[in-house]
Amino acid sequence: MNRKKQLIEDIQNLLNTYDDINATFINPDLLEFMDEKTLISVIDSLLTQKEESKESDMEWLENFKKYDS
Repeated sequence: MNRKKQLIEDIQNLLNTYDDINATFINPDLLEFMDEKTLISVIDSLLTQKEESKESDMEWLENFKKYDS
């Protein structure tokens, strides 16, 4: 598999890690116009969003610890 196709597959896999969201299929032809640098940027953006989501979830959960004592 060439690198661009692998990056596109990685994007698809990242999108499919969100809970309660239908599976995503990306036609590789739709992203073929992007260069590798752009595809990597999309992956980086998705990873950043996931990390920020986790952090906000953790903050929300931490609020319950205050009431646990």
